[in-house]
Amino acid sequence: MWGKLKKEWEACNNGEMQSPIDMSHERVRIIQKPDKRHYKLCNATVKNRGHDISLQWHGDAGSVSINGTNYPLQQAHWHSPSEHTVNGRRYDMEMHMVHLNENATNKIVVIGVLYKIGKPDRFLSKLIRNISSMIDKKDEVKNAGMIDPREIKIGSRKYYRYMGSLTVPPCTEGVIWTIKKKVRTVSRAQVKMLREAVHDYAERNGRPLQSKNKRPIYLMAPDDTA
Repeated sequence: MWGKLKKEWEACNNGEMQSPIDMSHERVRIIQKPDKRHYKLCNATVKNRGHDISLQWHGDAGSVSINGTNYPLQQAHWHSPSEHTVNGRRYDMEMHMVHLNENATNKIVVIGVLYKIGKPDRFLSKLIRNISSMIDKKDEVKNAGMIDPREIKIGSRKYYRYMGSLTVPPCTEGVIWTIKKKVRTVSRAQVKMLREAVHDYAERNGRPLQSKNKRPIYLMAPDDTA
């Protein structure tokens, strides 16, 4: 119903390149120029946005470079269960690292990491004290101190790549999506804490799958792993 609530959210209903989607029937593409991540230590805050918990960097937290264009890192947030699926399987959690370059043709790059229940995620463990102190406190902001994005274990050199959209209103299209193939682990208690902190009207905060509309999905792999 998002597209019917506000005119500027029309893409949520009418868009042809909406996210999330299922990562299946992908084409394998050998990486000629791998994406390069250059993250660095930077001051950050944790914010309860009502529908999710967001870690927001203030200043220069580094960037990801895609085809020679740099996209500075802005924030990370978590969805449970995962929004994207792989061959029909939905995982327990998905983290999005959002990058923005206002001067680029495609302004937004999102790196997605999938998680299944297992050992606790070390990076999330560092934020638990801040998160647990803002349960049910929408728009609450806590200073997280200096946070290094390099401590986020992103994993494999293989990843899925497709063109999509934001998964929340205004559902802006033209987003370059990178979904890491390696699935990380997160504890059940960590997933529960993220959900209880926002405790909104929904048990889940993942958007349902959207139509692919014949979009190509690529599994990007370096020469030695293809």
